[in-house]
This record gives sequence, C-alpha cells and structure tokens, in this order.
Amino acid sequence: MIKIRVPATSANLGPGFDCLGLALDIWNEVNFEEADESTYQVTGEGAGRLNRRPKNLLTDSFKQVYEICGKPLRGANIQAHNNILLNSGLGSSAAAIVAGIYGANELLDKPLDTKALLKLAAEIEGHPDNVAAALLGGLVISLPTQEQILTRKFDDLPSLNIVIVKPDVHWPTRIARSVLPKTVSRIDAVFNIAHALLVVDALRTGDLDLLLHAMDDRIHQPYRLNQIPGGLVAFKLARELGAAALSGAGPSIICFVPTGKGEEAKLKLIDVFAKQGIEARVLITKPSILGAHKL
Repeated sequence: MIKIRVPATSANLGPGFDCLGLALDIWNEVNFEEADESTYQVTGEGAGRLNRRPKNLLTDSFKQVYEICGKPLRGANIQAHNNILLNSGLGSSAAAIVAGIYGANELLDKPLDTKALLKLAAEIEGHPDNVAAALLGGLVISLPTQEQILTRKFDDLPSLNIVIVKPDVHWPTRIARSVLPKTVSRIDAVFNIAHALLVVDALRTGDLDLLLHAMDDRIHQPYRLNQIPGGLVAFKLARELGAAALSGAGPSIICFVPTGKGEEAKLKLIDVFAKQGIEARVLITKPSILGAHKL
C-alpha cells in the first residue's frame, strides 16, 4: 500500500490564461493498494457525491497507467481524504487526475518518468496549467508541444499570504468556458503577455504592489466576473485588500494580502457576499513548493 498527497492549484493568476499554475498548501491524501477487486471510498470534500460515483477521474486515470504500461490490473482499494473544494477553481479535477496516475505509477515501481506523467495528465485534463502545478509544485509555466509539455518551475517563492473565497453559486466549467470570446484583439493579447510576465516576477519576489497591477487581464476575467453572482462586487473588494484574480475559471477569487491581514480579509470577503445574499467559504493558505509526493 502507498499513500500520496496532491496539492490544490490556482491557474491563470490573472493574465496567465491556461499557462500559469500555482500549487497551494491544501492537500488531498490518497491510499492505494492492489486488491482482488476495485473499491473507492472518499471522506472530506465531495464525499457524498464522489462515493456514488466509483468510476471517476481518479479511478479512470489510475487505470490508464496500467493500460499504457501493458500491466494487468485485478483491482485496487483506493481511499481518499479530500481537502480541495470541488467545482471551485482550485484544481480538484487536476488533483484527481494527478493522484490517479501518480498512485498507479508508484504501485508499478515508476515505469513512467515525470515528463510522461505530465503529458498524460495534460491529455486527460485538456490543458496543462493545473496538472503541471499539482504534479511539480511551486509556480509553473506550461507550454504544450506535440512531443511534450515544456515547463519552467519556480520554487524559490516567498511565503505569500493567500486568502481564497468561494461563493456558493452554480458555476460549472462548461459555462465558464462558454462565456469567453472566440477571438481577442492584438492590443488585448499584448496587454496580457506583458502582464503575465510581470505576474511571474512579482510572485517570485513577493512584490504585492507590482502583483496588484500585473494581475489585470482582458482575456477571461471580465467575461466571467460578469456572470458569477456577486463576483464583480467581491472582486473589487479583494483588489482593495491585496492583489486579486479569479482562481482558475472561478468562481473562487484568490487574493494575495500583506502579512497579518489574512483574517481581516477573510471576514470582509465573507461579509461582501453575505450582503448580496450569497454564502461563501474562505480558506487562508500559502504557496507550496511541493507537488504530488509519496508519504
């Protein structure tokens, strides 16, 4: 039996659409053990829903590694404890995929290297930003090519204070994608390129003033925030508290705040949604330089 941990992730980080991902110090823990039949049990976040679906992203990803490696699989006993909120923009699907392929690879004595695992995870997910950060940890830039996923990982990050607020609203990924424009102007593309470069530098140096300005985006955030109930008002407040962005496709908002300001930001963000009649959950965390790993 093996036990692994996989982190939550925040992707896009403002202008870094589908290119940037940051691992967070929020973890799913999964036990894997080969058995005569397959069982799947979850505690924690999403347990009620996931326990009704023994065939899911994690189990399917697990089986794919056995198939790719040409190894027979009688069954597996998989037990997970989830701390990553589902449908939140915190990479719960990426964590499930990475957990499945990483766990299978460990049970098979690591036939696939990290590059192969990342390529497989990106193929299952459809894009590499979240899975790269979940697998590698730290801040990761991802570039998919035909042969592989090129990455640059930065793990020399300062201990940034992160507050994440998730409103209790219906916001499936298909809707988050459907509201985006099919094309963008050259001026908006250049705007995002410049800002994304500065986001990387600001995160590496812990420069919150720079990060506040660098997080501006013209490709996805304006369109999504207009559709998320309470999103625009909460986002405006989050920018007053620190450097803010939609986390992934939303509906969560990630806010980088000065040291000692986490609890204050938490209360204000809960209150701003409450005043709009929307319940919200808030997490206080920090970046993780670790990605998926065996305990």
